[in-house]
Amino acid sequence: MTTETTTRPDIQAGTWVLESQHTKIGFVAKHLMVTKVRGHFDRFEGTVEIGDDLADSRIEVKIDASSITTGADDRDEHLRSGDFLDVADYPHLGFVSTEIRSDHEGFEITGDLTIRDVTKPITLAATYQGTVTDPWGNERIGFSAGADLDREDWGLTWNAALEGGGWLVSKGVVLEIEGQLIKQ
Repeated sequence: MTTETTTRPDIQAGTWVLESQHTKIGFVAKHLMVTKVRGHFDRFEGTVEIGDDLADSRIEVKIDASSITTGADDRDEHLRSGDFLDVADYPHLGFVSTEIRSDHEGFEITGDLTIRDVTKPITLAATYQGTVTDPWGNERIGFSAGADLDREDWGLTWNAALEGGGWLVSKGVVLEIEGQLIKQ
């Protein structure tokens, strides 16, 4: 039995920001139903306000949609097009937390994810990796988070049927975040 609490680990309350050099916001989708394709966003900013009680904490992340990269220029341009992210009309993706809960295994972070002009709730399973003071005296937090998403929930419906059955791109996408926060 899991006991949910609003107790946070021994993390100093206050404002923390995503440290972009040591954070990766990425995703995995299937290509041709047989291969995983990984990508990530190069530019983003995020703030975490940690309260004295976990229930008083808040997370907000803004991602530059045009910074998507998968290692294939033609695929990246297609992902930036109106078939997918439509970065000309919707330059940012966003996430704002609405509830943060902890249990003995980690955290559940529920919030609103906005892609294009569609906002839907998601729940991220997150793990606190620890707090450390770096050699320059800055306090840092490490964490991992992820969720399984159906891209069609956000209107990302472009696809191509394969002659032998199946689809060019999976509907399911795995969101993967490995991050580091730095105390402000």
